[in-house]
Amino acid sequence: MVDGPDLNHDDSQKKTLQGYVPVLATQADRKAAFDEAFDYRGDVTIRTDDGRVIEAYVFDRRSDATQPYVRVVERDSQQRMDIPYHTIAELTFSGRDTAAGKSWETWVKKYNEQRARGESASLEPEPLD
Repeated sequence: MVDGPDLNHDDSQKKTLQGYVPVLATQADRKAAFDEAFDYRGDVTIRTDDGRVIEAYVFDRRSDATQPYVRVVERDSQQRMDIPYHTIAELTFSGRDTAAGKSWETWVKKYNEQRARGESASLEPEPLD
């Protein structure tokens, strides 16, 4: 886990990194940050050394490559890009994590609570927002 802000740990929601800007001082920092970004189910904003700002979804990272890089899908164009770690000046977990609060345990708890109240409880998944 990347050291960061106080994360939301209430029982009904998964911790969230939304809004977090990790320190990218070392290669180990970058590896940890992009491992988290890969697990994050929201968009991130990447600012490169040359000033580009890229809003994207991280679908892969290659930290073991000779020149480590992150693989993203740009938010507006759906274009896939490879961005070398060493060119990234800042990473922000900017988008909402669509998986937050949607763990199996949360679903079972909600299902059981609905059944206990006598409400209709479905085995169908909830729609993604």
